[in-house]
Amino acid sequence: MQGWIDGFQRSVAYIEENLAGELEIGEIAAQAALSPFYYQRIFGALCGMTVGEYIRARRMTLAAQELACSDCRVIDIALKYGYDSPDSFAKAFQRFHGITPTGAREPGARLRSFAPLHIKITLEGGTMLDYKIVEKAPFTVVGIKKRFSAETSYKEVPQFWSEWTKDMKGLKGMFGICADMDGKTFDYWIADLYQPWLDIPEGCGTFQIPGGLWAMFLCRGALPDSLQKVNTQIWSEWLPSLQGYALAGNYSLEFYLPPAENPEDTVSYICIPLKKL
Repeated sequence: MQGWIDGFQRSVAYIEENLAGELEIGEIAAQAALSPFYYQRIFGALCGMTVGEYIRARRMTLAAQELACSDCRVIDIALKYGYDSPDSFAKAFQRFHGITPTGAREPGARLRSFAPLHIKITLEGGTMLDYKIVEKAPFTVVGIKKRFSAETSYKEVPQFWSEWTKDMKGLKGMFGICADMDGKTFDYWIADLYQPWLDIPEGCGTFQIPGGLWAMFLCRGALPDSLQKVNTQIWSEWLPSLQGYALAGNYSLEFYLPPAENPEDTVSYICIPLKKL
């Protein structure tokens, strides 16, 4: 476990060292030996915020300290921390601190401070996580997709599901599939198993899921709470202690069984592709 935690902490240290320069998610994730796709999912589960939100909070903290303790021009500090204009910097600064950059230089100005993260995972008592590792042949799904930014997906994907329920396009919604595009964005599919003898519904397409090993995690209870709880456990408890396997592919899926009469009896699965070491 310690090696995994050390790798993730290296990525946080890398962010800290480059707050006044360019930060690319690919380089950040590489410090933890993860793909950008998985790094962002794990970061969100462990830290409760996106990578971008963390970077902005740290930059705003340092920018305020410089404004309060130096004679540097606002435009120079804005450019140093990645803002193209004083106006965009001032708006972001006021959202974070509640005062303008100029106001930060007033005696007694109240500023917010966001400390650097230190990743520490402690094992405090067993929690049960039901999963199995299975081998699956390749299969194809049919569904609708929408591209999302990793920064806003937690809010926007549930909205996508809500929109789908108004016009289900002949789909049952058996799967929710994340497929990485470029490390910053991913396609999210609401899909069913593809049956070639049936017509593809209008506005839908197909997507092939590669064959291989999958870790399938049981989620039992009302959605989305049961899914979110297990998702957090996967990245904070299961992955750090994983032995003999590594994450594979830049995709993952949710599998939904038909709704139960009692929401607390609802069964779904989170499925993560693996490879043997």
